[in-house]
Amino acid sequence: MLRHEFQPGRLLAGAFLVLAGVIYAGDAGGLWETPWFVLIPIVTGGLCLAGAVGVVTGTVRRRRRALRAKADAGRSAGLPG
Repeated sequence: MLRHEFQPGRLLAGAFLVLAGVIYAGDAGGLWETPWFVLIPIVTGGLCLAGAVGVVTGTVRRRRRALRAKADAGRSAGLPG
């Protein structure tokens, strides 16, 4: 049983921030050289993509909830009272 609903936008935001951390850690560890401005598009692009995914997820959930409520109302109206 799920304790909370799955939120793909937050997962995506976390993945991009972890990627930014890995890039900085590799730079700090001396594995590669990373200019400071490289992470700006990675982080902002990841957050924008996560926001878009969150909006789409919310829209889909609202639509499914409305369809489910409509179906439940139709079934309860057809039953003898």
